[in-house]
Amino acid sequence: MPELPEVETTMSALQPFVEKKIVSVDINNRHLRWKIEKDFEKNISNKKIISITRRAKYIIFNLSDGFIILHLGMSGNIRIQDLNSNTYKKHDHIIFYLKDKKIIYNDIRRFGSIHFTNNAKDHFLIKNLGPEPLSKDFNKKYLFNISRNSKTNIKNFIMNQKVVVGVGNIYASEALFDARINPNNITNSINEEDCKRLVKSIKNILKIAINMGGTTLKDFYSVDGSEGYFKIKLKVYGRENEKCKSCRGVIKKIVLNQRSTFYCLDCQK
Repeated sequence: MPELPEVETTMSALQPFVEKKIVSVDINNRHLRWKIEKDFEKNISNKKIISITRRAKYIIFNLSDGFIILHLGMSGNIRIQDLNSNTYKKHDHIIFYLKDKKIIYNDIRRFGSIHFTNNAKDHFLIKNLGPEPLSKDFNKKYLFNISRNSKTNIKNFIMNQKVVVGVGNIYASEALFDARINPNNITNSINEEDCKRLVKSIKNILKIAINMGGTTLKDFYSVDGSEGYFKIKLKVYGRENEKCKSCRGVIKKIVLNQRSTFYCLDCQK
C-alpha cells in the first residue's frame, strides 16, 4: 500500500502540471471506494491547476475553482502519457486530459478514491486528521501528552491517523526498531524519553524513504514507472527469522491489529 513517502514521491512528480489546465476527463469506472460524484467531470473540466500538495496520504489538486482529493488506496498509482499515446492498461479508471499530456489513475483493487470539493480542509476525509509527522506540531511533548490515556499497543497508536498522519505499516515497524521500542508495548506505559526517540525515528525514517522514492514491495511505482528504493534500507520489515542488522538477535513476525509486524527480539525487548 502506498504510504506517506510514496504519496510524497507521486505528488512531487506531478509538480510540472501546476499552472496547467485540465481540459477534460474520462471516467472508465466510477465504483472506487466511494462512487465518483456524477458532476465530477463538469466540476473539473477547463480548470487550471493552481498547486498540488499532500495532506496525510491524500494528494490535493488546488484548482482555479475547487479541489480534487485523491487517495491511492491499496494498489493505486498514477502515470503520465503523451496525449497522442494510445496505451491503455487494465484498471485505468480515470484519465485527465491536459494540453499535451494525460494523467492516468490506475487501481487494481479499487480501494482508492477521488472527490471534488469546494473546501478541502473541511472535507470528511481531511478535517479530523492528526498533525503531519514532519511538522513541528509532531514533537515529544505532543506525543507524550496524547498517549497518556491510550491502552492500545504503540504500533497501532502511531498508525492512527488522528494521532499522526502517514505512518503506515512498513514505516511504523522501521521507526519502532530505530527507537528500540517493542511494538507490543502499551502506549500509556512509554515515557518521555521513549517519545523523544520515537518522534525522531519517525521523522528520520520518513525523510530517508522520501529521498529514496519510497518503498516498492509489490504495487507501488512512481509516476515515471520507477521503483522506490527504500526497500534496500529495511531493517526489520519483511525479514522474519533473519539476523538483526544491529545485533545477533532474530527478527520476529507477529500480527497486531491484523497487520504483519516485525521487530528484533533483542533490540526491542
